[in-house]
Amino acid sequence: MTESLRGDALGHESWPRADRRRLPPPRHRCRPTGRPVTAIEEAILVSEILSPARHDGAGVFIEPRNVDSWRVRAQKDVAYEVRFCEDVFDPRSTALLETGVPDSPRSLRRFVVIDSVIDNLHGERIRAWFDHHRVEAHLLVLEIDETVKTLDMLAQVAAEFDAFGIDRRREPIIVIGGGVIMDIVGLAANLYRRGTPFVRVPTTLIGLVDAGVGVKTGVNFNGHKNRLGTYFEKSLTLLDPSFLRTLDERHISNGMAEILKIAIVKDRDLFDVLSLSGPELIDRRFQNEDRSGRRAAAYVLEHAIHGMLKELQPNLWEADLERVVDYGHTFSPTVEMHALPALLHGEAVCIDMALTTVMAARRGLMTDSEMRLVLDVMRALRLPAWDDCLEPELLARALEDTRRHRDGQQRLPLPVGIGACTFVNDVTTDEITAALHQLRSLVSDGAPQESRA
Repeated sequence: MTESLRGDALGHESWPRADRRRLPPPRHRCRPTGRPVTAIEEAILVSEILSPARHDGAGVFIEPRNVDSWRVRAQKDVAYEVRFCEDVFDPRSTALLETGVPDSPRSLRRFVVIDSVIDNLHGERIRAWFDHHRVEAHLLVLEIDETVKTLDMLAQVAAEFDAFGIDRRREPIIVIGGGVIMDIVGLAANLYRRGTPFVRVPTTLIGLVDAGVGVKTGVNFNGHKNRLGTYFEKSLTLLDPSFLRTLDERHISNGMAEILKIAIVKDRDLFDVLSLSGPELIDRRFQNEDRSGRRAAAYVLEHAIHGMLKELQPNLWEADLERVVDYGHTFSPTVEMHALPALLHGEAVCIDMALTTVMAARRGLMTDSEMRLVLDVMRALRLPAWDDCLEPELLARALEDTRRHRDGQQRLPLPVGIGACTFVNDVTTDEITAALHQLRSLVSDGAPQESRA
């Protein structure tokens, strides 16, 4: 016999026990202490009301008899905000004073984790902003790259949280930097006191369009990328493209890979804009001064972010494992970790996309001219399509690891023309080998470039 879970089962021994009891209307329900019931307690009471085995039709509840299991169901309304905020550290801006949690009172203390590169470039201005707003800010400056995205770094960050004594409702953690530091701090925030809100200020292009807009957190483990991680939505993301002014060309191109991903599999118009304006956007770091350049920069950022969020929102926790945004992420996690630290994340993603573009053409999903156009745009965006670590055995191992991650199926996204995709489950090592040979030949002919390792 299965019963809906009741208050007593959660340790509320002080609730009166009787064979029959009548509860007041929901708005007046209180525990014996007089405190209104929590959302969880309310859900339990609602489940009791809806359970025919517990309800006699008149609001009277009958004590369970011979119960040996309980089924617990709950729903959670999730919302987080991603917002453009030009020049977030202008003293006139107050966006960072927000907590990221609706109706939460403000506090004048903040724990801030900042990438050391950003601290060198902008640290004085960032500290001046907190001083201007009379915020007691503790800045933890970290030297971060993929090689230190580990449990040890996670533990160090959490220990600093504890030393500061964060009020988890009123003092959201602020993280300023790229995707790696946001992943680490996001996971630490999620684990600390089972969930402390955090505010993200991405300072790289890949952070603006990818790592800073979703809900994934993670660290690398046992040689695998993001093997330990969570989904954590308690965040506010403030997108300030002005940080791109000080980003080097390679990291701009690195972020372009994630934009190109969205373009190839779901947005042909975005692809065309990248083909036409991408190189200039890289040269000018998205800070174009002329009107057409500003429009192109805004168009690319907005369409890339909107396309990503449109895919994420209905499938935030990845119940559906056929994810368009997994394009470029089948082989790349293994390739990136194998080549570490030579390849940046976006570079590994682009190599994956180049290979799967060739596979799509070989299957007749796109024409030879479309394949070559995709590879040409990769080259124009100064992205690699090849690395010397690429071997059939490595990629077969990568595909097998991805298959385990995707519930026993490959679910490998392949482009259909430019602007759409399909999913396949029958890729063989022989097919990978043939596609590798063709891609190597195309690289030798000068279509896309090799990695800059």
